[in-house]
Amino acid sequence: MELFMIVVTTPTGQIGRQVLDRLLDAPYGRAGIRVIARDPARLSARVREHVEVVRGSHADPTVLKEACAGADRLFWLVPPTPSADSVEGHFRDFTEPLCDVIGRHGVERVVGVSTLGRGVATNAGQISASLAMDEAIAATGVHYRALCPPFLMENLLGQAESIRDAGLFFLATAEDRTLRTCATRDIATTAARLLLDDSWTGQDDVPLVGPDDLSPEGMAQVVSEVLDRPVRVQRTSSADYKASALRFGASEAWAQGLTDMVEALSDQGFYGAVVPSTPQSAPTGFRQWCEEVLKPAVLAQGAL
Repeated sequence: MELFMIVVTTPTGQIGRQVLDRLLDAPYGRAGIRVIARDPARLSARVREHVEVVRGSHADPTVLKEACAGADRLFWLVPPTPSADSVEGHFRDFTEPLCDVIGRHGVERVVGVSTLGRGVATNAGQISASLAMDEAIAATGVHYRALCPPFLMENLLGQAESIRDAGLFFLATAEDRTLRTCATRDIATTAARLLLDDSWTGQDDVPLVGPDDLSPEGMAQVVSEVLDRPVRVQRTSSADYKASALRFGASEAWAQGLTDMVEALSDQGFYGAVVPSTPQSAPTGFRQWCEEVLKPAVLAQGAL
């Protein structure tokens, strides 16, 4: 099989790391792999042994051009940067160099991480910025697949300590409304499959919606059963959500974007019950994820 080059962004991040692992697990010799890493020391020994490494940020046009020279395919993810002074500007700072590289360096296929909500979400902070990114990439004419998950199950990992100590987690969604979810493993698996496949063309969304029809209260019930202890969910207001983001160091603009996002999710419902599941691309159920990922994370925080 003819060798081709895949570039992977965010190779030490939650999703990018899993994409890279799946590419490395593919049959040997199918692809050359190059990564863009701010801190190559964070890459595993296995990764450093088998991939080319370009040091820097993929928002840097020079770094991106170096990484994409001779490359056919690109895994693209704009990393969240809570210190950014503009949500739209943050996404634009990454996307504009990418669009220039696509036009000049012959990248044929891009697989990007986006979100559900196209055609529905308005004034939705980071979600709106991500959807605008998709439109800019697609406008270059490159073959593009936008991976579109709803709420990531892994968002609960940041609350492992609260689940352990207080039997409580917080969400900004009404306790009794369906909240569609997706595990990052399914995003990574789909991304790797598309990066290794040269049969698709054009631009399209790939919904990644897990099989569950759970509200936050239903999620809390599953967590309780998996951990064998009572766990409940408490709804947090958008104001409290913003205050928490500011307390953890987010800029005013980033915190306001998060507020706009959760209010849009509540008002516009595009992560809700009307969204069909996509078991072919997002098979991981919430209970399975809790057993395999959340429970070990809670246990790592200390004895239940």
